[in-house]
Amino acid sequence: MKVNTQAVNFNADKKLIDFIQNRMDKLDMFYDKVIQSDVFLKVENTSDKENKIFEARVEVPGDSFIVKKQCKTFEEGADMAVSSLERQLKRRKEKLRTHM
Repeated sequence: MKVNTQAVNFNADKKLIDFIQNRMDKLDMFYDKVIQSDVFLKVENTSDKENKIFEARVEVPGDSFIVKKQCKTFEEGADMAVSSLERQLKRRKEKLRTHM
C-alpha cells in the first residue's frame, strides 16, 4: 500500500517514515481493498510531554477512516492508530460480508 507521509513544520527522518510504512502495510492483512492512505505528523508547541500528533486517513471503496492520536512519540501514535484502524477495517469487512 502506498502511504503518503507529511511532516508538518519539521523534517521526518527516513527511519520514522519507514516505521510508519511498515505499520500501515499491516493493514493490508485485514482489508485488501485499501485505495490509499495519508499520514500527517504534527508537533504541538506546548509544555505537555504528549505533544506529538499522528493523524492517518485510510481510503477504501465508498468510505474513508480517519484516526487522530496524540502521544509522546510518533511511533507510539502509529501503533495506537494502526490498531484502531485494524478494528475499523475488520468491522467494515464483517458488515460487508453479512450484507452479501
